[in-house]
Amino acid sequence: MEGVLLLNKPAGMTSHDCVAKMRRLAKTKKVGHTGTLDPDVTGVLPICLGRATKIVEYLTATSKTYEAEVTIGFSTTTEDASGDVVESKSVINPITSTDVENVLFSMVGSLEQTPPMYSAVKINGKKLYEYARAGIEIDRPSRTITIDEFLLLGDIKNENNKASFRFRVTCSKGTYVRTLAVMIGEKLGYPAHMSHLIRTKSGDFDLKDCMTFEEVEAAIEQNTFQDTLISIGEALKGLPNLIIHDNLAEKVKNGAVLELPPELAKLEVGAPIAIFNENSHCIAIYAKHPTKQHLMKPTKVLII
Repeated sequence: MEGVLLLNKPAGMTSHDCVAKMRRLAKTKKVGHTGTLDPDVTGVLPICLGRATKIVEYLTATSKTYEAEVTIGFSTTTEDASGDVVESKSVINPITSTDVENVLFSMVGSLEQTPPMYSAVKINGKKLYEYARAGIEIDRPSRTITIDEFLLLGDIKNENNKASFRFRVTCSKGTYVRTLAVMIGEKLGYPAHMSHLIRTKSGDFDLKDCMTFEEVEAAIEQNTFQDTLISIGEALKGLPNLIIHDNLAEKVKNGAVLELPPELAKLEVGAPIAIFNENSHCIAIYAKHPTKQHLMKPTKVLII
């Protein structure tokens, strides 16, 4: 059994919980997810099984799209609805759509973001949430993220001295959407937190194509589960790619260095290139050679 399962992750489970459940259901140890979602968050979680676990890093690196709700008026320890209240400030003057749209527009592009204390980022060998649970706050290095799209969805709800609204954001790997919610509040002059979040896209994978665990279990019972999985080649179709003939494919299996086609010459050093054989099977991942830029070398061979 191999391929990529597009899971509609349920609330109440960590990404690791989902992997553990799939190991039991699929009866294999070779299972890995492609981008952590917090327990309260639902939506697209691609899970790799079998040989597809070799491509986890390439799927994790893709951009993600989320639909979220931010509540303006109080912040929390975890930056989402699960945490304790840290700071409150009544929203006396209604926040307008223009106010919000101006803030969202100002955040499109490159942005510096500091990971929240309640996150799995490791500092000195320990995860930040381990420090947070012990009541210890430490300095965290900021990271540069990219916001490709930031749109207001629907109207602003101003009630009970608070305001809330929904937004859609498409962003780079490693972006904390709950921290974006806090940043939106800061720009509006209020404490804020993320009150709801769903991931609607991960790379080319869309929520409408995802399966629930109930559907997975039914497919396994009916012996149709393998048919629901996305092949390695299809999962990597968004990468630059090259189709090679079978004689050359044999050399690729042994890690041969190949000529870089002219159409791929503008790629950055290290950018992944998916290599397909004549049967449309992805057999390896290559990258532009760091010193001999007319060549490309293997970074991962996918078949033996």
